[in-house]
Amino acid sequence: MNRRKVDLLDFIEETCRIMRGHGLFLVSSGRGGRPNAMTIGWGLLGTMWREPFFAVAVRRSRYTHGLIEESGEFTICLPGRGMERMLEFCGSRSGRDLDKFKELGITPVKGISVEAPFIGECPVHYECRVAYKVDVKEGQLDPSIEREIYPRGDFHTIYYGRILGVYAEEDAEDRLLS
Repeated sequence: MNRRKVDLLDFIEETCRIMRGHGLFLVSSGRGGRPNAMTIGWGLLGTMWREPFFAVAVRRSRYTHGLIEESGEFTICLPGRGMERMLEFCGSRSGRDLDKFKELGITPVKGISVEAPFIGECPVHYECRVAYKVDVKEGQLDPSIEREIYPRGDFHTIYYGRILGVYAEEDAEDRLLS
């Protein structure tokens, strides 16, 4: 597992394609140190305040929400081929109830520029530190989106994570999920 720091733009197309398809892993850990991974299909990758950012939406009811609140950090991991079942598992189970890393046999590796871990088996990952957050609130969103996405009022917090580094294995392009 030899990772090198790459340019932010090196994997932007792949990141957006995989996020729209099977999804990406968002990984965090709180003060207790136990890592958790969830699957995300929504996010924004771009520039804010002259810096590269990855914005992610996490429902306040999710276990991951509390971990990001505690640590202020997260990683985004691009899955490799054959990780579809893992994405489904991480998107349908709560880290409150079980250790997803142990259940799936995946390896948490301490980040290079953040304390938050990344999934060692993923060929590319982004390391982010929260610079800003905003809570989506009832009545402040286009009514059609609010009705569709929040019928039970389980709103998101949007975390704007400053990208401190993007890291990839040498053969990452050949190993990414199609």
